[in-house]
Amino acid sequence: MKPVITTRRIYEGPETNDGCRILVDRLWPRGVTKEKAALTEWAKYLAPSTELRKWYDHSAELWPEFQKKYLEELKANSNVAAFVNTYKREKHITLLYSVKSPDHNHALVLKLLLEQKM
Repeated sequence: MKPVITTRRIYEGPETNDGCRILVDRLWPRGVTKEKAALTEWAKYLAPSTELRKWYDHSAELWPEFQKKYLEELKANSNVAAFVNTYKREKHITLLYSVKSPDHNHALVLKLLLEQKM
């Protein structure tokens, strides 16, 4: 059975149904302590490259192109397969991100890819 994968802002705090809480940002979110984050893992190796993140700069106009470029990075990232193997038997995975937009963030792209691979 595939895990249910959801995305949430890390600033929302933990919920009882989060399952494995995985932070997928390259940078640690400001104002969040490790205790408050209640993480299973900080998977910064799954985050967009620094170059891609700076290029995108959370611009809604660049969202379609960002998705393509980030998927290319993920497909070339050998850590994705290891992540899938580690978490494929979990019931629920919550991918955590720090940006403000719930509709334009890299965790959504990662979620779709992981759902295909799991």
